[in-house]
Amino acid sequence: MADKINWYQLSAEETFKKLNTSIDGLTKKESLKRLEKYGYNEIKFKKPSPFRRLLKQLNNPLIYLLILVSIITAFLGEWVDTGVILGVVIVNTAIGFIQEGKAESSIEALEQMMVPECTVIRNGNKKKILARELAIGDVVLLESGSQVPADLRLFRSKNLHADEAALTGESVPVSKGIEAIETPDLPPADQKSMAFGGTFITQGSGGGIVVATGEYAEMGKIAEIMKETQEIMTPLTRKMEEFTKVIVIAILLVALVNFALSAWFGFGLIYSFMASASLAVAAIPEGLPAVLTVTLALGVKAMANRNALIRKLPSVESLGRTTVICSDKTGTLTKNQMTVVRIFSGGKTFKVTGSGYNPQGEITFENNPVKLSSENKELKYTLKAGLLCNNASLVEKDGFKVIGDPTEGSLIVSAAKADLTDKTLRLDEVPFESKQRYMATLHQGLDENIIYVKGSPEKIIKRSRNQLIKGEITDIQEDEIYAASNLMAKDSLRVLGFAYKVVDEHKTEINPDDIKDLTFLGLQGMIDPPREEVIDAIKKSKSAGIRTVMITGDHAKTAKAIAKQLGIGSKKEKVLTGKEISRMSPEELYEIVDKVSIYARVAPEHKYDITTQLQKKGEIVAVTGDGVNDAPALKAADIGIAMGITGTDVSKEASDMVLADDNFSSIVKAIEEGRFIFENIQKVILYALAANGGQSLIILGALILAPFISLFVVSLPLEPVQILWINLFDSIFLALPLIKEPKEANLLEKPPKDPDEKIVNWQFVRKVGLVSLAMAGAGLSIFYIYGSAAFTDPLNEFLLTQAQTAAFATVIMVHVFYLITARSIRESIFTFSPFSNKWSLLGIGITISSLLMIIYLPALQILFRTAPIPAEWWILILLFSLPGLILIEIEKFIARRRGWF
Repeated sequence: MADKINWYQLSAEETFKKLNTSIDGLTKKESLKRLEKYGYNEIKFKKPSPFRRLLKQLNNPLIYLLILVSIITAFLGEWVDTGVILGVVIVNTAIGFIQEGKAESSIEALEQMMVPECTVIRNGNKKKILARELAIGDVVLLESGSQVPADLRLFRSKNLHADEAALTGESVPVSKGIEAIETPDLPPADQKSMAFGGTFITQGSGGGIVVATGEYAEMGKIAEIMKETQEIMTPLTRKMEEFTKVIVIAILLVALVNFALSAWFGFGLIYSFMASASLAVAAIPEGLPAVLTVTLALGVKAMANRNALIRKLPSVESLGRTTVICSDKTGTLTKNQMTVVRIFSGGKTFKVTGSGYNPQGEITFENNPVKLSSENKELKYTLKAGLLCNNASLVEKDGFKVIGDPTEGSLIVSAAKADLTDKTLRLDEVPFESKQRYMATLHQGLDENIIYVKGSPEKIIKRSRNQLIKGEITDIQEDEIYAASNLMAKDSLRVLGFAYKVVDEHKTEINPDDIKDLTFLGLQGMIDPPREEVIDAIKKSKSAGIRTVMITGDHAKTAKAIAKQLGIGSKKEKVLTGKEISRMSPEELYEIVDKVSIYARVAPEHKYDITTQLQKKGEIVAVTGDGVNDAPALKAADIGIAMGITGTDVSKEASDMVLADDNFSSIVKAIEEGRFIFENIQKVILYALAANGGQSLIILGALILAPFISLFVVSLPLEPVQILWINLFDSIFLALPLIKEPKEANLLEKPPKDPDEKIVNWQFVRKVGLVSLAMAGAGLSIFYIYGSAAFTDPLNEFLLTQAQTAAFATVIMVHVFYLITARSIRESIFTFSPFSNKWSLLGIGITISSLLMIIYLPALQILFRTAPIPAEWWILILLFSLPGLILIEIEKFIARRRGWF
């Protein structure tokens, strides 16, 4: 019942009555009864067992096949092959097991936000209890510095302010009141008569009635959304899973066909079994998972240098395919540092340069710097009023920071730009309260004391009789001041008015009657300014085919003004508010979600809904966030991006990536890096799978040709151990160097890759097919050319081993020549320097050196079942290996001419 009522619409008296409680709180007996009915004030979370996590890692078709092949190789006595294959299985399983253990930590972090203790009224007595024992109807007392333990309907508020940034995204502390609000469907940010569990009281004191606890509170609802949210598979993970299923089925079918053909041709069962197992070993890309992991890991390191800390490896590739970035405003697109940009004083409007808390900048009038001379006395007094009627402070430590309210901090900075400092003794203060909407301070002067007042323009104007203009006190020009204030508000500036009053030097306290007959000084308009570098980053993202969407808890006008400065959306584009989203069905939101770029006053579920509806449109969505309210959307997104500086533990744990500098431009840089990594992954996959395809065709081709070449030869061109060595060793020393290719200059000038594009596409078929045929043709040709002597003398095992060794060397040299052209998917080898990637040269050198040692060192000959081959054989081996390069160069030439890329 309690969670279905809009409590902010009821008065405090109605809430007490509805919940059958009073200002004296509940009795112990009643609280226990309600705890039994509604449950304890806690978030429940069931953690999966380690054994279940382990089984989940093994639930993979490729793992099944690798285990099956290891059993077969063990049965055949190939213990080296068995050990290596099982090693691959163990490493992959261990990595997945560790990562899975971190998957639910975001919910656990949310649990930690539950307050351990709180102060309540029970039976009319004030006492501390465990927050988990809070019951619906309990009366909770709040004070500055405390954390709200549950959702409360406030019944008392004295200058009460709450920091709700973690829940609502509101960039400044929110003033709280007790009046009921009639408007239905308000997001939490606008429910001023409510205090929400997990938020912090920054100022004042108050009391509230518990109306929702545990999973029914706003924080609990977020936890429920996160529990229901499935982890999003990245495009690479999804495609690799699809590809794995295809390749497993294909390998099993081909192996069965191979076994059937062997039996049909009259070969023995042992030979048929061995041939089929060798084909399976040849076809399985054992080294590919490890190479992809290393590729992604190196990408993570490169991104860390760009302030993007990747938590989940596959997310690196997702960045390269991003089509929409849903970004917070405060701190990401903006500095999260309120800055005075305009001042109205003495009938003039001044501009203030500089941004953020750095006091570098100047005050100008009609583009000319202004000095605080006698002609600008009212400007000086306006700045001085903002400086003195102020409880914040500016400190310089690792940059400039404000301790206290950001709005007050901006007033200190604007005064500092005019070289004003606080050297006046404060005698008394009237703190800001939501009812009076002003703050006043009394300061000691030489022969008289001065009261400075700041607050809402309307309040300051109403309490002012005079105005300071050109150093003289004149009648107040209300219409002119209101016009200036409205103009600032229209530009989405937060506006404060300033006034002063001279009092007797013996006066040491401020009375309510003192705050009238003031002399009006001026207005200061401030805003959280956009980051300068973000404007350029958004332009780059547009050219890259990526749309930027702003989702903020701030007001619609503020969001629209910032979006305009940043270049987000169009001038005529409508701002969609959380209130409007609440009234929409999922279908209605789906229809417009790709046409809206600015969302304001959103609730946590709205950000989640926007994300999921964009995904239904086929978009690859990156979402930024720093608060608890962002966690469901971060978890649901294709890539969740948390803020490293301002982000909560909950948002970081739910994310795939953390921004070390909280800067949107770092996202765009990371996307560029992601595209570069994706290009490298493409090169690695095309290289590795072409090698596997070629080896498989060699085994299958040898079986088919065997009856026609010699009925007495029952040996394959490649031994299983040789195939395994090629798959694993070459993956490291030939495939890995591909990721060190220089980055293309125009990566952000192309649209994102189609997320639905399959690994097995037309490009895959062309390249893998051509290289596989070239490899199979070369390997089989060399095997039969140099194996002809063995066919006439089947008892001479040395001759047969030499032919196998020649075929083995040919396959490796095809790999080497293919690597040279595989360095670019599109460009010819003649367009880039052979020395631009020294790692490729090193890899080729190590591969050839290792090959020669395997062929000519006796110890390795035994292990790899090779024999030394004559030097003159190498001429033919190299000639037969060249088609692997030539055919792909022809393919790239034709593809460029026909625009296939």
